[in-house]
Amino acid sequence: MEEVQTKKLAVIGGGAAGFFGAIQTKILSEGKVSVSLYEKSPNVLSKVKISGGGRCNVTHSCFDPEELSKRYPRGEKELKRAFEIFQPKDTIRFFESRGVKLKAENDGRMFPITDNSETIINCLLEEAKKSGVKIQTKISILGIYKNEDPNGKRFRIQTEEGEEYFDSVLVASGSSRKVWGWLENMGHSIESPVPSLFTFEISDPLLDGFQGLTVSDVEIIFKNSKLKQRGPILFTHWGLSGPAVLKLSAWAARELFDSDYKAELLVDWVPNHSRQELREIFLEKKKDSPSKKPGSRSEFDLPSRFWERVWEKSCGTEKRWSEISSKEIHQAEEILKRTVLKVSGKGVFKDEFVTCGGVRRKEVDFSKMESKICPGLYFAGEVLDIDGITGGFNFQNAWTTSYIAAKALATN
Repeated sequence: MEEVQTKKLAVIGGGAAGFFGAIQTKILSEGKVSVSLYEKSPNVLSKVKISGGGRCNVTHSCFDPEELSKRYPRGEKELKRAFEIFQPKDTIRFFESRGVKLKAENDGRMFPITDNSETIINCLLEEAKKSGVKIQTKISILGIYKNEDPNGKRFRIQTEEGEEYFDSVLVASGSSRKVWGWLENMGHSIESPVPSLFTFEISDPLLDGFQGLTVSDVEIIFKNSKLKQRGPILFTHWGLSGPAVLKLSAWAARELFDSDYKAELLVDWVPNHSRQELREIFLEKKKDSPSKKPGSRSEFDLPSRFWERVWEKSCGTEKRWSEISSKEIHQAEEILKRTVLKVSGKGVFKDEFVTCGGVRRKEVDFSKMESKICPGLYFAGEVLDIDGITGGFNFQNAWTTSYIAAKALATN
């Protein structure tokens, strides 16, 4: 005789965290929890679809919880413990046990071997169907309320179609001001949301005409700040992008927001070499190759066109090594080691959008992902004041927090 399902869970949000939380709740409770997933748009998992340029950057091949947690400008402390419960190895196991093999690229990002996000979407849709998750799209929720009836369900969800009552609610709605407003009405505090992953708008003659070029190893730091990053950068039509820029934008998200995205960026184009080493190299060139032009052959793995620009700015295009003064050598050193660029605004990183801000972390029990203010209310993903740098870390936050919530929901 089939056991009666006595507990009802509403999942708010049809993204990665919502789907994973819904699926895991059904699996871990062995089907004893009835799960309804609500999504306001016609399509679910839309962010999964565009992630990684349509390939879906599922996670990152960093398997040490402490090291992994350091990839989160907000949430490092809380996620370190959470990753001891569910981490990238568990994510890989979940998908591969369902026929979806993942691969790690050189930078640690992990994708399905198909290089197609539809592989991940289809897997989650199939698992939701198999486990009995009730998916409701195009549902406009008007509010989530505590139910005052002590003998009934703890929550009431009001939609345009009517109302329904639930024992628990898992909020996995991402960065939604409307949902945050409901949570504030239920007693929660919201850290104001601001963009986290973005490119830098910079207009400077030094960068003109280099759109599409990459410099593989650069160190960037904001003036009068300890915030810095090192890695590849990409020249764009509007300024600079690439991993180093995106990581720095995440760590400096609130500071840049407060300054209206106006800042001075210091760039070290050759972080493996000191000024003294540069000077010695240049003086040796001056001695050994006096008839050659400094900009004629690129050094330090810099793009040849950029290398030419450095010397164009330092001494012009016609001078040879024998004609270059100490002052001009110093100017080249200054450009290579301490270019000052004025950031005048921010751009959008592809079609992806990540914010810092959300439900205040200290109001959540991260061992269960349950509200400390409103028992029975759970959280997963970007609805929380947690965000990671680019590279699959935001999805891993979604998988981890939703799994922990599901585990608690299945056993409570």
